[in-house]
Amino acid sequence: MSAAKQAEGAVLGFADIAAAHARIAPNIVRTPTVASHTLSRLTGASISLKLENLQAIGSFKERGAANRLSLLSEAERARGVIAVSAGNHAQGVARHASLLGIDAVIVMPSQTPVAKVARTRSWGARVVLAGETLADAFAHAAELQAREGRVLIHPYDDPAVIAGQGTFAVELLEDAGPLDALVVPIGGGGLISGCAIAAAHLQPDLELIGVQVEAYASLAGFPGAETAARGGGTIAEGIAVTQVGRHCMDALTDRLSRVFVVSELEVESAITTLAEGAKQVGEGAAASALAAVIANPAYFRGKRVALPVTGGNIGTRILANTLLRSLHRDGRLLRLVLEIPDRPGVLADIAAIIGGVGGNIIEVGHQRLFAAPSVQTADLELMIEARDADHAHEIQALLAARYKVRRS
Repeated sequence: MSAAKQAEGAVLGFADIAAAHARIAPNIVRTPTVASHTLSRLTGASISLKLENLQAIGSFKERGAANRLSLLSEAERARGVIAVSAGNHAQGVARHASLLGIDAVIVMPSQTPVAKVARTRSWGARVVLAGETLADAFAHAAELQAREGRVLIHPYDDPAVIAGQGTFAVELLEDAGPLDALVVPIGGGGLISGCAIAAAHLQPDLELIGVQVEAYASLAGFPGAETAARGGGTIAEGIAVTQVGRHCMDALTDRLSRVFVVSELEVESAITTLAEGAKQVGEGAAASALAAVIANPAYFRGKRVALPVTGGNIGTRILANTLLRSLHRDGRLLRLVLEIPDRPGVLADIAAIIGGVGGNIIEVGHQRLFAAPSVQTADLELMIEARDADHAHEIQALLAARYKVRRS
């Protein structure tokens, strides 16, 4: 297929993905595919991870951006490009436009985190903050595009972008060997549709499984028709898309095996598991595939399964909070409030009880005046690190034998 036809939206084939791979290879990382023995023991499946979080922008998104930009004619390059994104696509377009000497404007919602705006600007793009939502940003981008004559680089619903994302699957299937299943997050559908086309050529018997998060589960009824997603906040913002792209759905026809839907808490826990078990930092969308495997052990047990770590661009504060929330849910962080007599030696006694069974006090709050029920007592707030849930219950029981204790 010619570059012009691919950019215009003709039906894709594997030849287009192979051509995209050759085209963009000099400017992207051929990310490693690694076996994770820890995740394999945890899930009962043989798990391989392809680490797209190691791309220059920390996401697979630059594959599609690189291919689409490389296909621009000289006249289109001279006009410049425009993209709408609150994250990874923005950085992919900005980086590869810079490499090709193309002027780029990225429209981002006004509440986009400062760090994402700064990273996008660092690749040389002009960032315009407009509107409260992505829909608002798209509307503003349409006005700019009409006024300045720029070429829109869509984040997913573009055959050239899909072909670029499909290069991920080419590398994976070359490096991982025969697989039983490939589990891919679905937002707009660019990555999974590229994977579908590549897999149909390279391993037709491969089971292709999609994953969506509850608030954006437009394919929850698959193989039934796509439905309207309710939307809302999610830690998996990389797949927070209310409807799969038209070109993407065309590519998925008869190639998608099934779709799993995961909850917010399952994604949060998977971020922690990915960090602890595979030593990889993954954003919410990246962890959603692992969340689906963990939530459906009977389905995946004994299978050779590949998961993309699609991106690692998670905010430091969000990552820290997610890890702490997961530890608390797992019982490894124990928050207790003790009503204690206000006399010397009590704090030492409590510390000795906790330390005596291997607990670690990591935070202490001591309220004498307003929170305590009596002037002769105090409320002691403790954050304790435990080995596991059973250890936490042991610590709480020992303290409860001596003091009035409530868990918070």
